Amino acid sequence: MALYKDYLGLGIAGNFALHLEQAGELEDFKDVITEDPNGPKGIFPFYVPGFDNQLGVYPLSDDTIILPDGEMNVQAEPELGLVCEITYKDGKVTAVTPKQFGAYNDCSIRKEGAKKISEKKNWGPSSKGLSSTLIDIDKFEEGGMLDHWRICSFVRNSEMLMRYGEDVELSGYSFFYQELLEWISDQINSQVDNGPLEPLLSYIEKAGYPQKAVISIGATRYTPYGEKRFLQEGDEVIVIVYDNVLYCKNPIMMMAQKGELDVPGVSALVQKVKRSI
Repeated sequence: MALYKDYLGLGIAGNFALHLEQAGELEDFKDVITEDPNGPKGIFPFYVPGFDNQLGVYPLSDDTIILPDGEMNVQAEPELGLVCEITYKDGKVTAVTPKQFGAYNDCSIRKEGAKKISEKKNWGPSSKGLSSTLIDIDKFEEGGMLDHWRICSFVRNSEMLMRYGEDVELSGYSFFYQELLEWISDQINSQVDNGPLEPLLSYIEKAGYPQKAVISIGATRYTPYGEKRFLQEGDEVIVIVYDNVLYCKNPIMMMAQKGELDVPGVSALVQKVKRSI
């Protein structure tokens, strides 16, 4: 999956109620002040094309997660991924326009003491996931197709399939549609080096102002099983975004069990968990 090597990679932290608490990351943001206490906490880079540090390592895969070296706790993070166009004027972002969406895995290391969120996000190739089945967006606003789409996730181990993240509607995100897009633009333009956050606009300038981006808009809540379950070699992570007009919760789980996810109205990401080769 080299399609997005020229795209900026950004993720949103804290855009779904209770996820940061479940992930043990709420303390990271104790000194970050937001205008809306119920809104997202900030944006982190997971890939910046052309950078010569870890953020310049291309991390996306549509079929594999390679665990980091050493004994580290890693969790999948089921999210909605947006493929967007970015418009600039006078060195600042003026618009973010989603064109496609799909299932995304913001796989993350759980470790204390990381100075920046990005340190937990990109540890090398195949440390992130984006479905190869992306769906064109009719309009990213209320009344559009995403009003009736949902997201769920599973982990399969030794032929047992377990629910990993809750099955939730996309409208359950704290910020969504126009509110989200305006917040992304404002946050990119104003975010500074503060606690776990980084100065995004200076990164974008150094990268030559990429006009396209993959933006993951926040991890959803875990099930009780998923909250305590770290990924292991041999696991299979499955993230599914699906049209709730066509499918409902239990049939989608049966489709995941049978591996029958290449159907209309579904964007599925299936990744095998491996150790470094």
